[in-house]
Amino acid sequence: MRGEDGIVTFRDRREAGQLLAERLAPLRDEHPVVLALPRGGVPVAAEVARSLGAPLDVIVVRKLGLPFQPELGFGAIGEGGIRVLDTDLVRKAGLTERELADVEAHERTELMRRVRRYRGDRPPMPITGRTVVIVDDGLATGGTAHVAVQVARAQGARRIILAVPVAPPETVTRLQSVADQVVSLISPSRFVAVGQWYDDFAQTSDDEVAALLRRGAGAGGPGGTPWQRVDREVVISPDGIELEGRLDVPAGAKGIVLFAHGSGSSRHSPRNQSMARAFHATGLATLLFDLPTLEESADRQRVFDIELLGSRLLAVTAWIRRQPDVAALPCGYFGASTGAAAALWAAASPGNDVGAVVSRGGRPDLASAKLPAVRCPTLLIVGGADDAVLELNREAASRLRCYHRLTIVPGATHLFEEPGALDAVARLAISWFADHLAMPCPGESHMCPRTHPADASGGTKAGESRITEIADA
Repeated sequence: MRGEDGIVTFRDRREAGQLLAERLAPLRDEHPVVLALPRGGVPVAAEVARSLGAPLDVIVVRKLGLPFQPELGFGAIGEGGIRVLDTDLVRKAGLTERELADVEAHERTELMRRVRRYRGDRPPMPITGRTVVIVDDGLATGGTAHVAVQVARAQGARRIILAVPVAPPETVTRLQSVADQVVSLISPSRFVAVGQWYDDFAQTSDDEVAALLRRGAGAGGPGGTPWQRVDREVVISPDGIELEGRLDVPAGAKGIVLFAHGSGSSRHSPRNQSMARAFHATGLATLLFDLPTLEESADRQRVFDIELLGSRLLAVTAWIRRQPDVAALPCGYFGASTGAAAALWAAASPGNDVGAVVSRGGRPDLASAKLPAVRCPTLLIVGGADDAVLELNREAASRLRCYHRLTIVPGATHLFEEPGALDAVARLAISWFADHLAMPCPGESHMCPRTHPADASGGTKAGESRITEIADA
């Protein structure tokens, strides 16, 4: 750092990072994670991470601009489904829900593209319970940094330090209300732009960002603080299409459940999300994703193409086996509607190591030819008032040769919308996965009773169907 005529400047981003690291040295004992705002913040953050012996990742956010004035932001988004809105501006601008959704969809597509470009196939660095240092090459208004702090907070960071080489005093003061600590090496009162405080402020390329992240991602691994909860948006690309989803891994997960559903549902469905939360509470990780694309969901022929959906589920299962967060976890399928048929089709495929299948109001009959080849324990759950689907499940159960059970929830209709019905499904599913994914059932939890303690196998002899009806929903 040099000063001429009273003006202090940094030689380049690397020097700025080295000087910033000296100021942050006391954080080393907290084993922090360093998150960079791309692109210019990455070379600075790389020096900080190296000095602190900390892992390095990016935190990607996107501004939501008014459709008729894109440079004026009415909010921002980040990974993990985080969205921050200026509700006053949205109201004054007269934005409709459709306009808001269109802008967000466009920006989220760009956000995910950048995430993939910078990080590749690596998962984001888990930050739950950790000290996080968010680094940029400098701040002007601090709008992007403000959103980044909110995103990190929502992802479970315990303590957040926002650190930059330069920022005006009013920006530092404003950001102190959202971050636990703001560090700026210099805070000039006369501030025009970040670049004026650097001798070399050349643009940082995407390739440089990706290379720095590859080198910095492994720090803090063996011997460092153990990773904890994972909650991230993912994009899986079998056969050239993009399937969007959310991977949620609770700390100490004992297994993972892949959700498979038909066109009448999605990863955003309140039923699926409620079920996923129940699974998380008992140590099960989940992957919620959409088997058919949005366009395919409107095509009835595609929706009922069980071989297509089942093949995609197999591809997603293979993708899970490549993710370091969950690769070693025993895997189960939770299917609904045509997704249940896809789950059974995939479970019957040679070489698939899925440990258990649960169908909720599903159509296993659509995988009829594959049913005798299913090897893993299978639970079929049907509403007692869902007459047509109940009969189809009875017929499908008669074709299964694996351990299986058909359980009826009295009075429940196809969507299990009756009071207590979905809770009953959760209890049954959790108990089944607890028995067959080699994960201990938390006996003290009200979510996981042993519904049939006398039946240790949880199923039937080959070719013998067992139908049970729970006492109440």
